[in-house]
Amino acid sequence: MLTEGVPRVSSARVARPFARGNVTKTKRPTPADELRSEYNFDYSTAVRGKYYRRLIREGANVAVLEPNVACAFRSSAAVNEALRSLLRISATTRRLTRPSSGRAANTRP
Repeated sequence: MLTEGVPRVSSARVARPFARGNVTKTKRPTPADELRSEYNFDYSTAVRGKYYRRLIREGANVAVLEPNVACAFRSSAAVNEALRSLLRISATTRRLTRPSSGRAANTRP
């Protein structure tokens, strides 16, 4: 197939080399080694486990997901929805697959 002599057209905008003014404002670089004043924290005054008893009393449960499992969910609500669905399915299958009463096992020779 010969494409010589066929004009090619692009829908991309052509950069204007002599545009007047600064198109985007440049931000002043912030020093990377200094924290903002609101992030300065004196760790010598920190208390370990300050809210531990309250969390236990309120019944907070925390489950840490492996990274490959966590990437499958968008949010904690999605994880909760999947777990609830799994609980519903397991309850349904549990009813369907109850162990026998043992009568059939006794009749075998």
